[in-house]
Amino acid sequence: MNSSKPIPIEMYYTLSCPNCKILQRLLDEVLPQFNDRFQFKKSMANSPMGMFKTMKLGIHTVPVLLINNEIVFKSVPTKQELLNKLKTY
Repeated sequence: MNSSKPIPIEMYYTLSCPNCKILQRLLDEVLPQFNDRFQFKKSMANSPMGMFKTMKLGIHTVPVLLINNEIVFKSVPTKQELLNKLKTY
């Protein structure tokens, strides 16, 4: 078992965003390959806390994916782009 803390992944989304649903399905497909290396969290961009965080991070569109508190994708990546990025952690 890996004793190090999982790396946080956070996705900012809205309920009406079709690309957000695509990114969610992609993450659901890819993340299990990495076992417990990542800890996934979804944040609604238009909730009060989400609006505060998106303004602080300079996020103006969704979906946005943060890995280890850094913005890595501001759109839906290809499956291969996502896998390549996750393998670097």
